[in-house]
Amino acid sequence: MGAAGPWLVTAGVPLVLLALSLPVWRWRWPRAPILLREAAIVSSVFVIWQIPARMSAGDLHAAVDRAEWIYRWEQRLRLPDEVDWQQAVLPHPWLVQAANYYYAVMHFGAMAALLVWLYWRHRPSYPRVRTYVVLVTVVSLLVQLVAVAPPRLVTELGFADTAERYGQSVYDSGPGSVVADELSAVPSVHVAWAVLVAVVVIRVSRRRVRWLVLAHPLLTLVVIVVTANHFWLDAIAAFAVLAVCALLQWTGRFCAHRIVRLRHRALVSADRPAAETTASPARPTAPERPAASEKPAATEGPTAAEGPTAAEGPEGPGACTRRPPPRRPPPHH
Repeated sequence: MGAAGPWLVTAGVPLVLLALSLPVWRWRWPRAPILLREAAIVSSVFVIWQIPARMSAGDLHAAVDRAEWIYRWEQRLRLPDEVDWQQAVLPHPWLVQAANYYYAVMHFGAMAALLVWLYWRHRPSYPRVRTYVVLVTVVSLLVQLVAVAPPRLVTELGFADTAERYGQSVYDSGPGSVVADELSAVPSVHVAWAVLVAVVVIRVSRRRVRWLVLAHPLLTLVVIVVTANHFWLDAIAAFAVLAVCALLQWTGRFCAHRIVRLRHRALVSADRPAAETTASPARPTAPERPAASEKPAATEGPTAAEGPTAAEGPEGPGACTRRPPPRRPPPHH
């Protein structure tokens, strides 16, 4: 398969995992398809990471020129000199080797631990964080299509390749390498992922020890400088990518909610006339009036033929009875 063989094998891993997550397979563990699908998504991001490496593998001269341009701008902005930081660590081999190990292992290790922790302990937060991780990585890779060399490849500025010196390099010079590209220094994905891990742990967890995670982005920032893998401005570019991706994710969620709300209103307004025609309430009917030929029913009490009763008097009911005037006594003579 040549030099592209390892890259093609790595590209087939997400497809295999995605195929195994399909419902045609019967798994004894119900969560196995979900885990396989998530593993396919994460591994596909790793495959996409190889695109800048294959597109900028032969652009070393231009990449070094851009790195020197970044270094000159840092001097103008009076940022700390990365050469001085590295020179302070080089006399201590154990410290340099620890920094190389941290750079190589904790980048993927911390992110993998975060995703597993979210999936098992905080499932509602997992989809949003996973989508944000993919978005940050993809945007970073789009920026990295412009080849920029790391400081360790600009030896004329005084930088040293510490990983190459102690045999701890994670890079391969071949174009078919399955590791990250050496000429994709801007932005620093190491810093972006480290800050993302710290922010998510602090926001999701409720324990006091969660604040210890702030040491991870701080150590990552120091490690990328003393190992000459990134400039200060590379880390600043990573913060800019995080901000842009957060804005993109918020805009996407806002638009999705608006579309769902408008669609719901359209469905409700379309169903309302049909519901009114099929289930219209019956109108109340007016009470029936008696016909003109019909006579009202006789009321209780004495009829006209019977005459008034003794209590009612000769003039009928309700008539006032007249009393005779009182007799005056005879006059006395």
